Amino acid sequence: MDKGLLQMGAQALRKAALSEDAKTYILANPALFQLFKKAADRYIGGETLEETIVKIKSFNHLKTSIEFMGESTRTEQESNESTKEFIHICEQIRLQHLNATVSLDLSHIGLAVSKELCLNNLNAICKEASLSDIEIIISAEGTERTDDIIDTYKKAIKNYDHLAITLQAYLYRTKDDFAEIRKETGRIRIVKGAFETANGQSMPRGEKLDDAYLGYIDQLLAENHKCSIATHDPKIQANAKLLIQNYKSSKEIYEFESLYGICNEQLFSLKDEGYETKLYFVYGKEWYLYLCNRIAEYPMNIFQALNDMIQ
Repeated sequence: MDKGLLQMGAQALRKAALSEDAKTYILANPALFQLFKKAADRYIGGETLEETIVKIKSFNHLKTSIEFMGESTRTEQESNESTKEFIHICEQIRLQHLNATVSLDLSHIGLAVSKELCLNNLNAICKEASLSDIEIIISAEGTERTDDIIDTYKKAIKNYDHLAITLQAYLYRTKDDFAEIRKETGRIRIVKGAFETANGQSMPRGEKLDDAYLGYIDQLLAENHKCSIATHDPKIQANAKLLIQNYKSSKEIYEFESLYGICNEQLFSLKDEGYETKLYFVYGKEWYLYLCNRIAEYPMNIFQALNDMIQ
């Protein structure tokens, strides 16, 4: 299929994801809601934590990460409500003895309201997580928030060792951020990066980005620094395996991570080969944006979505 058409399709999906009018129309129309929800079910754990835990348990104790997805909170009340949900996730991981970590966007717990509110909420989540040493992973967001995310992480990790952060390999600034953050003991999760950026801020998909990604993983493994290899790219996974073998890295140091519903057979193959793996689940009612973004990352998935809708 024409690459230009696929890129146009991906761009259209990203615009649709950000269109409040499109979202409102689809979610308010019962017939459209059911169709789009059927497509979303391939990628989400469910609309509730309870639904998600049922799915997680069906994977026979595979290590997982759980995220309550949602948009940036704009009030203190919304931020605190989201924080309570993340605390609830920690409680259920402990009570149900799940082999799971927790992932979150700082903008979901107050970063867009104030850095102080966000830090207080993050500390509250980490306090609950500390009862079972549950790892909390801070996700990447748009570049306009990168400085605040890193600043909040560096403050919070002073009080909680099991705090991880995500860095985006496609950003040119990540080279400097990486040098600073790896001074901390928390796990560093490396992703390629998918957010729209201003000209000159990021490199396009291709060999240069793949080399940058593997360069970060190489340095982390060489230093025995905990890392997450969060990619579905089989080439990067294969090269990361060679690095793990070269450095004789223990399973406590690294993990291969994939999003639920995307290339999971690759992840299961890695697990069968004896590598540490983790499956990333999201849940919540804000699945429309998530669905559009998943399809936009690989526009050929639109055909899978259409198939899911008519099943």
